[in-house]
Amino acid sequence: MIKMVKKKIDKKIEKIEDVECKDRLCPKHGDRKLKMRGRTFEGVVIRKRNTRVTIQFERMLKLPKYERYEKRKTKIHARLPDCMKNDVAIGDLIQITETRPISKMIHFVVVKVVKKVEAKI
Repeated sequence: MIKMVKKKIDKKIEKIEDVECKDRLCPKHGDRKLKMRGRTFEGVVIRKRNTRVTIQFERMLKLPKYERYEKRKTKIHARLPDCMKNDVAIGDLIQITETRPISKMIHFVVVKVVKKVEAKI
């Protein structure tokens, strides 16, 4: 019986260690989980702040008059959950998903890091 109790305690400890995020608006761990819906974008992080990041990505826009395409850049602000603060750095390629409006500018939340930037030595 003692071994069974130890296993149960070890499992509880592992579960507690997995959930280290205390952010209420985290889509994975928060008590007020953000429901992800709508559009999804991938972009490069150009600015990182305490609870938000700014990503930028390029899109192609057709100009019918000239029968050509034009590159345009779009910037979007997204909420950065506490559990992902150390994973995201400037230059990383991340994926964001639309959610309910969190503030005046923030309508997206960071879902995952697609590609990490290589550190220059």
